[in-house]
Amino acid sequence: MSTYNVEGIEFPRPFRIRRLGHFGFNLNSIDDGIDFYGRLLGFDMTDMVELKKLAPPDVSTDFMVDDRVPFMTFNTDHHAMIIAHPSVGPIIGDPESHPEITMSHFTWQVGSLEEVVEAQKYLAGKTRIHRTGRDMPGSNWHCYFSTPEGQTCELYYGMEQVGINGRSKPLPYYDRRFDGEFPMPQISDFTERDAKIAQGVSMEDGFQRTEFGDDRRYDVGGVMLRRPFKITALGPVAVFVENMADSIAFYTDALGFKVTETVSYQGHDFVFLRHGNEHHSLKLYPLEARAMLGLSEHSRTASMGMRVGSYKQLRNAVEWLKAEGVSFIEQPPELNPGIDYTAFGLDPDGHAIQLYYYMEQVDWDGKRRPAEHRRKLKTPWPETLDALEDTYADQTFMGPLG
Repeated sequence: MSTYNVEGIEFPRPFRIRRLGHFGFNLNSIDDGIDFYGRLLGFDMTDMVELKKLAPPDVSTDFMVDDRVPFMTFNTDHHAMIIAHPSVGPIIGDPESHPEITMSHFTWQVGSLEEVVEAQKYLAGKTRIHRTGRDMPGSNWHCYFSTPEGQTCELYYGMEQVGINGRSKPLPYYDRRFDGEFPMPQISDFTERDAKIAQGVSMEDGFQRTEFGDDRRYDVGGVMLRRPFKITALGPVAVFVENMADSIAFYTDALGFKVTETVSYQGHDFVFLRHGNEHHSLKLYPLEARAMLGLSEHSRTASMGMRVGSYKQLRNAVEWLKAEGVSFIEQPPELNPGIDYTAFGLDPDGHAIQLYYYMEQVDWDGKRRPAEHRRKLKTPWPETLDALEDTYADQTFMGPLG
């Protein structure tokens, strides 16, 4: 089998996925989406793009019911999620996408710009490439492509960071947006910044990061926040698929995922895949099980995971969100291998958001914990839990919390 030199290490493909990066939902109400993900879940808005203002004069925008595209984040990445109206969502994802594909795209970060470029060449014979280049806002160099089920994935390198001053890059930076091929190597973001400063461009002209919610009145690990929990990571993402074998082959062969576990439940097989040491970052659910699970019939998204900082925060989050009117649905605990206590809340369009605090870590030799050695769940949830060997052992949030 041929290998590729990825920054001095031989890999079976010319890139290595490091983490789940960001995602987009197409929602019927932009304002309801901002309220749910902003006020309730704690995402801040770092940019608001109005597509009609950016469209060339000869391009019709009459089909856009709402042209606003908020970019939102929970950390210093310019965006962790993008909200768009269904009438414009395909512009961000795949114009030929199925109407039930309400996740415009989900993304995987690689380690270098060179990996993005080489991934495009590698994937060209394995899937349909939508577009490549560099997006603005966010400054992420990318390669968009289709999965066998018509979902849009993105491999990207880097992301604009929004620092303590809360300002995103202003519009003059958009002149370094690329659509299609671009020369290599590229200048660094700091060289780009120095050139803009020399031109008289001030970062103070960028979009001001916007927080949502009431005053900071909740003690979260010693820091006063607007809600009694903090989202610290995205994933796993779960999607419904019609052809399980084709999807498994694509994610393992083309992208390098490994199958951690397959769970048989009610006559259906559910497959859990990982890109690193966490038990799973991707879940493949059979489409025929969607109704059985009580999940939205309008979407091929089964759930999007959002990890909070601790078990205490998870308990507080569920209690607080229920008091704020968020509906929760039960999901079979058998379908959460590698995660113990978890809860699924519904956004305004019925997308299931999986809240959890812990993900089982897979050993260096690729062996997962046997099911009989996993934590036994109790109802109601206990106030405290005994520590496992890998409790709080995964990647920590690179704070501050707020």
